[in-house]
Amino acid sequence: MEWQATNTEIGWVAGVYFAGYLLAVAFLVPFTDRVAARTVYLYSIALTTIAPLAFAFLTAGVGSASVWRFLQGIGLAGTYMPGLKALVDSVSQQLQSRTVAVYTMCFGLGVAASFFVAGIMMQHLAWQWVFAVSSIGPFIALLIAFFHLPFVQPDGPSEKFRIIPDFRPVLENKKALGFSIAYSVHNVELFVFRSWAVAFLVFAMSQRDADSFGTDWNAPILVACATLFAQPFSVFTNELAEKINRVKVILVVMLLAAAVGIALGFSSQQSMPLILVLVILYATLSIADSASISSAVIKAAKSRIRGTTMAFHTLIGFVGAFVGPIIFGVVLDLAGGGTQPSAWGWAFIATAAVILIGPAAILKTSGILR
Repeated sequence: MEWQATNTEIGWVAGVYFAGYLLAVAFLVPFTDRVAARTVYLYSIALTTIAPLAFAFLTAGVGSASVWRFLQGIGLAGTYMPGLKALVDSVSQQLQSRTVAVYTMCFGLGVAASFFVAGIMMQHLAWQWVFAVSSIGPFIALLIAFFHLPFVQPDGPSEKFRIIPDFRPVLENKKALGFSIAYSVHNVELFVFRSWAVAFLVFAMSQRDADSFGTDWNAPILVACATLFAQPFSVFTNELAEKINRVKVILVVMLLAAAVGIALGFSSQQSMPLILVLVILYATLSIADSASISSAVIKAAKSRIRGTTMAFHTLIGFVGAFVGPIIFGVVLDLAGGGTQPSAWGWAFIATAAVILIGPAAILKTSGILR
């Protein structure tokens, strides 16, 4: 790569996006308890439109790339949860869980589309133009939100506004807290997949002879298709959790994801069809519990401080999104680097070990573990 960056530095560029998210979300999402979430969303989606253009044409290395990715993260902080809150505030309580599931699925569809478009454009254009084109999506979202996103004025909490929100009432809600911790480690695996799956596939293809089956596959498009295939399972799992037992469903999904991730990490020397199956399974399991976990938090939140609860949920959740790609890159380097098959396995083992924190937190705060 033209920046001459290490795996750890690439992991940092991927993760610093979520550092911007974390620093901004603690202010922007609680603010939606006082002003219409639509207002926060519109300003933030405008930033999300501009930042990819700057990343494309004003980046000279890891340092400047980190700045523009950081600003993109701020834009996400003002769009993802505020957009969800704008929708949840405008529907009946009976529809809130399903709204969360559909919203989460659409977010994932956008991720899949970005991989797909990038995979096609990389064959014909420089990487700068690939990032520049990514600003088109936020611009379309800006137009849609301006004309169609409902304006709902919140009741607002009785306390005075704080730049640093008071999360103590949220921390007292043990049930919501446990699911938020689970959401954090869920995001570790989800964004490890989104940040490193393409690189893993490229490495796996490089381990074969030039004329071997699968060496000419387009890795970004494969990841895009796997991500696209996985999206409906977030809705399906949420519906299943509504009908059976939310805790049990989430625990099963998280444990299966950890196991499949380890299998994927040690599969680079196996056949490409097997690797592709594992990629699809991991993509599916890493997203399947997303809506179920977020719906559980929204159900447990007090309506008066729903925005603050969602802020804490996404704040602690995206700590995982921030550190996940970095941890993966660090372990990959420590285990021998991206050219060693076993190093990929150890990186996925580290991810799986973190994932196990989620089930433990849910069991503890649900009163199942004493």
